[in-house]
Amino acid sequence: MTYQLVATCLFGLEKLLGEELDALGVKRTLTMDGRVFFEGTAADVTRANIGLRTAERVYILLGSFEAPTFAALFDGTRALPWEEFVGKYDAFPVKGHAIKSRLTSIPDCQSIVKKAVVERLSASYGAKWFSENSGTKYQIEFFIFKDVAYLMIDTSGTALHKRGYRPESGIAPIRETLAAAIALTARPREDTLFWDPFCGSGTLVIEAAMIATGRAPGLTRSFVGESFACLPKPLWTAAREEAESKILHDSKFEAFASDIDEDMLDLVYENATRAGVEEHLNIFAADAREIKKPDRRGTLICNPPYGERLMTREETEALYAAIGKSFAAFSPWQMYIITSCDSFERLFRRRADKTKRLYNGMIPCTLYEYFRPR
Repeated sequence: MTYQLVATCLFGLEKLLGEELDALGVKRTLTMDGRVFFEGTAADVTRANIGLRTAERVYILLGSFEAPTFAALFDGTRALPWEEFVGKYDAFPVKGHAIKSRLTSIPDCQSIVKKAVVERLSASYGAKWFSENSGTKYQIEFFIFKDVAYLMIDTSGTALHKRGYRPESGIAPIRETLAAAIALTARPREDTLFWDPFCGSGTLVIEAAMIATGRAPGLTRSFVGESFACLPKPLWTAAREEAESKILHDSKFEAFASDIDEDMLDLVYENATRAGVEEHLNIFAADAREIKKPDRRGTLICNPPYGERLMTREETEALYAAIGKSFAAFSPWQMYIITSCDSFERLFRRRADKTKRLYNGMIPCTLYEYFRPR
């Protein structure tokens, strides 16, 4: 059976997510801000959850329809085949959001969707009341954009950026999916040393090492879809076995993870060990303003302080000016630096070869890419 599916992502990562879906061999059907629609089988749902590096969640799309009014939202929702997924004793909570639409009250939309699903299931099961306390949980999510409602069931559960290797992190961590996107842009490979001189809890270099060694991000975590009747356990087992078969156990990839805060280094090692890539990381204390370029090919990749939580704005500006001097000696290395500081290029004293607008959580940021020699 072919499902209509949706993978969500942080704003700015749609292109990378689309490329990941292409690599899975599924057919993309629509792309909009923060989500990519595609077609796939039940097996593709399991493979997407385990293997996608830049996705936040994977949904089964029940359907979409015009919903300029509450009546239209109710009728459209009731017309969808909820009984094909939700059993008589299953839970089906509702949440969602609306953007650029006439329906703006989220609590009212939740109530309407819930009532419509109950009415549909009542007709199927001959019951007027559902206890929702002894079966599988199917999280229903609606997304209303420009008066078009999309009704979905979440198959991921805990967001996919929570890989499981980072139970603790630093004060200002970068989300794993964003770190993976930056690493994918920088193209980690065996013949190039990766160095994050602001490594914090190690997320950027860990994601880079996982990419270079072919380790799927969701290989060691669980998903709510594992309890779904439409996604039987053998499919999840097969997807994990497929992912494990793609690990490059003899990879020579190497990354430096350094930070001025020595207290973070043990955490980097623990996170890397949980991720299975500790052997690829050289972890040490160093001040990014004083680092020296090794005599080999390499890439600098980092998420320096923004001046919002770790340092003052004045301290951050002085830091950017200082690393502009130290990083200049690393030419012809490529560099990928993400920050929310709009004056970064002026402080760093070098215009980027390319910039990309991204979001680190709710913070608008820019990825500055330097790939041409000075």
